[in-house]
Amino acid sequence: MSSLNPKNPIVTTNPSPARPAKRNGQATNTTKGYTLIELAVVVVLIGLFLGLSIPRFHYAMVSDELKTTTRRIIGIVKGLRNEAIREHQVYVFHLDLESNRLWMEPAGIGEEERAVARERAFRFPRGVRILDVWCKGKGKKVDGEVGIRFSKKGYVEQTVIHLGADDGREFTIVLNPFLGTIKVYDKYVDIATM
Repeated sequence: MSSLNPKNPIVTTNPSPARPAKRNGQATNTTKGYTLIELAVVVVLIGLFLGLSIPRFHYAMVSDELKTTTRRIIGIVKGLRNEAIREHQVYVFHLDLESNRLWMEPAGIGEEERAVARERAFRFPRGVRILDVWCKGKGKKVDGEVGIRFSKKGYVEQTVIHLGADDGREFTIVLNPFLGTIKVYDKYVDIATM
């Protein structure tokens, strides 16, 4: 053993490289790892799972126009309620059942401003339509135009909006008058059964 004298540096020697273990007189490889075949199988399985799940994910999150339209209506209603409270002003949320459009405007605006609001209306995507709208005290409307009023305090008339898609799916949006909550059902729910 060498001392820690600067004139005598510490010399270390590398241990001998690992030698294959012998079993029954034959050398065996003790190196652990994956073979190329195992790695290829894992890559193929991951590709297969991604290939099967991405189209479903894309359909559910991006291309499902009925869900996207439902979320948009909910966002507009929540924003309009907040705007009515903040501005302390009555707003009207319009749904045109024949042309599948929606827009909002403050109550009491002039005809020119109303025409501009209609021109800027959101048009529903192809394949999505308003089936009907039920408002408490007004009943169910299946054609024409419906105006849903938001009070200065954010209260809204109890309203049920039914949306449908060309593939037969239907959604129900329920606006509660005082709580400001919105319920969504992924089927047609009649107000009489609620």
